Amino acid sequence: MNPMSETGRGPVKSQTGVTRVLSRPGRLAVMLCCGSILAGVPGAAFAQAQTAAQPAPAPAAQAGTIRTISVVGAERLEPTTILSYIRLRVGQEYTSAAADEALKDLGATELFANFSIRNDGGNVVITVTENPVINRIVLEGNERLKPDKILPEIKLAPRQIFTRSKVRADVARIIELYKRQGRFAAQVEPKMVQLPQNRVDIVFEISEGPKSKVRQINILGNEKFSDGDLRSEFVTKQSRLTTFFSSNTSYDPDRLAFDQQKLRQFYLTQGYADFRVVSAVAELTPDQKDFIITYVVEEGERYKFGEVKVDSQLRDFDSDTMSTQLPMKAGDWYNAKSVEDTVEQLTELAGRFGYAFADVQPRFKSNPEDLTMNITFILREAPRVYVERVDINGNTLTQDKVIRREFRIAEGDAFNSLGVQRTTARINSLAYFQENFEVSQVEGSAPDRIILEANIEERPTGELQFSAGFSSIEQFILAGSIRQRNFRGRGQTVGLSVNYSQFSRSAQVSFSDPYMFDRNISAGVDIYRRDFNSFNFTNASRNTTFKQATTGFSLRAGVPLTEYMSLVGSYTLNYEEVSLDENQFFSDLNGDGVRECDPLLAGRFLCDAIGNRLSSIVGLSLNYNSLNSRIRPTRGKTVSLSGEFAGLGGDVRYVRFRGRAQQFWNVGNSGFIFSMLAEGGTIIPLKERTGAGVDDVLLTDRFFLGEPQFRGFAIRGVGPRVLTQRYETDAMGNPVLVTERNQTRDDAIGGRNYYLGRAELEIPLGTGARELGLRPSIWADVGALWGVESPVLQDNPTGIQFVDSQGRPLFIGPDGLATIEPTAPDGTANDPAIRPGSAIREVFLGNSPTPRITAGIGVNWNSPFGPFRIDFSQTIRKVEGDDERQFTFNVGTQF
Repeated sequence: MNPMSETGRGPVKSQTGVTRVLSRPGRLAVMLCCGSILAGVPGAAFAQAQTAAQPAPAPAAQAGTIRTISVVGAERLEPTTILSYIRLRVGQEYTSAAADEALKDLGATELFANFSIRNDGGNVVITVTENPVINRIVLEGNERLKPDKILPEIKLAPRQIFTRSKVRADVARIIELYKRQGRFAAQVEPKMVQLPQNRVDIVFEISEGPKSKVRQINILGNEKFSDGDLRSEFVTKQSRLTTFFSSNTSYDPDRLAFDQQKLRQFYLTQGYADFRVVSAVAELTPDQKDFIITYVVEEGERYKFGEVKVDSQLRDFDSDTMSTQLPMKAGDWYNAKSVEDTVEQLTELAGRFGYAFADVQPRFKSNPEDLTMNITFILREAPRVYVERVDINGNTLTQDKVIRREFRIAEGDAFNSLGVQRTTARINSLAYFQENFEVSQVEGSAPDRIILEANIEERPTGELQFSAGFSSIEQFILAGSIRQRNFRGRGQTVGLSVNYSQFSRSAQVSFSDPYMFDRNISAGVDIYRRDFNSFNFTNASRNTTFKQATTGFSLRAGVPLTEYMSLVGSYTLNYEEVSLDENQFFSDLNGDGVRECDPLLAGRFLCDAIGNRLSSIVGLSLNYNSLNSRIRPTRGKTVSLSGEFAGLGGDVRYVRFRGRAQQFWNVGNSGFIFSMLAEGGTIIPLKERTGAGVDDVLLTDRFFLGEPQFRGFAIRGVGPRVLTQRYETDAMGNPVLVTERNQTRDDAIGGRNYYLGRAELEIPLGTGARELGLRPSIWADVGALWGVESPVLQDNPTGIQFVDSQGRPLFIGPDGLATIEPTAPDGTANDPAIRPGSAIREVFLGNSPTPRITAGIGVNWNSPFGPFRIDFSQTIRKVEGDDERQFTFNVGTQF
């Protein structure tokens, strides 16, 4: 018997038997599909792989019965596993056709770089070289798409077996990712680097190319609406200077499909029920850089609503009554959006009555003759549903009871969609779990049973924060705090905070429990120390006036009255120490060596404020809250009415009332958020204080108004104030009053009454700006502060003369010493001994309820350095004495 060789390349003589060889074209396939040669692979191997890519029929092999089958070259795979891939078996007749089929089966596995079959007198030997193992995936040239965006999308990964099909698929997938970024000229060239131990590195060399823009959007067939009106409905925008910062000017096939839906929705809302998009074609420009999109449309005729009614198969709903409540009426222009909203409203209404699986189907009947559309909303029969059970999944720290107590529907209750919505809102307001959490509804064990599932993903609720920053109010700020909002998974909040700035220092320890002793009673306690330095402005510089140190604690407890309303009681005990800088504001007024507060230096209102006092305050507040989020609400309202009585012991006596209301609206589901706020307060003294011009309410207990509550004004820039103006002498020795504001001492003294209103519209930005945390808004503020007793004012053009202990005026003698004699021994007049800085004039301004009005624009930015707020304002109306600020900002950083 003459031995012959049978391979895909032709016969090769051998002295040992019949051999069939086929090199697996794995690496060649990558080269062919991608137009490149894999690095690190010899050229001869590529030539061999290319020749063997399609095995050719071989000459007939010497027939014989297969006695044994063995595998040579296997490293990771077991021989039995390799044999399971082919259909050759011991005892079969060995033929060329059977050998060819075996080679094809081995190639189909994509596990081998080279493989061959040899028949040696019935002993069949299968020789394989396994595909290498991937060591790592390397991306080169990708600047616009980072690895964390590409690697999750491709199939190849470290420690996997290299296969040509996966490389080909990954190249296509990477190119597709770039196309979705608008880069249609992107190219990907895969390369393979050989490593020891049959390992390889796969390198994808990426040429990203320029971003393909949408140069023009053409619309053909539109007669009722202009091209501009229709283009404004598209998400895709034409590349123009006005859209330079837009991310929607690049071409995206998915966005093109979405724009077709937007175009159809627009026409359907305008009454064109027969509208259709005939074609939408995107063509590359001749320079291969941009796209031109062309839409061909058929508008059809405009329809009106015809007969609109409800056909209810539910026993709790009367069809005729519900038909009269529908928002659309016969004769109105047809609007598909109104139909969709009505379906949702009817489904929601049925859910409130316990029909969780109510099926509302609108049935349309168009009348082309009179261009009307008849619609029947069919409420199909469905059983009333009851809650079988409530399942809570995913909570590892938070106890079940913390979540269950927020449910407004219990096991065994009739299903109520309103209760489910409220439950969702309450759990989201906890801020313990993922954003946009929703309670899932699953069919129960019977048609009239439903299971409510809370599938939660817990978020970290512990906060350890150190921050530093600068503000136009506090200047340099340092703050540190540690807080746990879900302490031990019980929903309790514990915290410790410390703050320091040039004008304020504070430390506070707090604890609160919304369900004390597992009862629906909230309770909390705060222990604090607060040091505050009040200030005024002279020559545009800030000067500390009085210092207020408060040490105390506050206890509070609340009970819910309704789902949205609660009653909270509180008790506060404060020990306050109010002092002035003796070096700056004290002097020897009586000449007896005792230094005391000098009204000329400090003002009588500050001299009246100094001292130590104990405040014992009992408070009660009624709160209403229906906000959809406590962190960043977009709809709902909150109302608070509170009263405080100081006088249960202590040194001060007053009653203080406050009210506050705020509401948010999501305007048209367009991302615009409009909010309005109104608040006000008054304080009534219960203890009289003696003295002319002395108000019965202490300075530290009054209201103050300005930045940051009232934008457009300085800190404490609104309301009653005393301006201290100084006299200077001219060349003739006559007193001249200096009235420039920046050379006048400005002391805000607060008021008994205030009100404040605010309207603000938050403007949505594009996706890129939202990801940066930018939230611009336009706003208008109105408010006033008034009601304090007018203080006794001074006007001393020539100053105030010193007096001795007996009240006699003092003069300056020839020796420069003080004397009571008005004339010198030589008969000349002695100069009066004038107190330095006493030539002043005090002016009382701002004590008016006249509304002050400001408007402006602002931007909130959640920057990488912390929260940032900037406001530009314009004062529309003010009262003489108010201190304006057209630009304010606050910024902090976390590290």
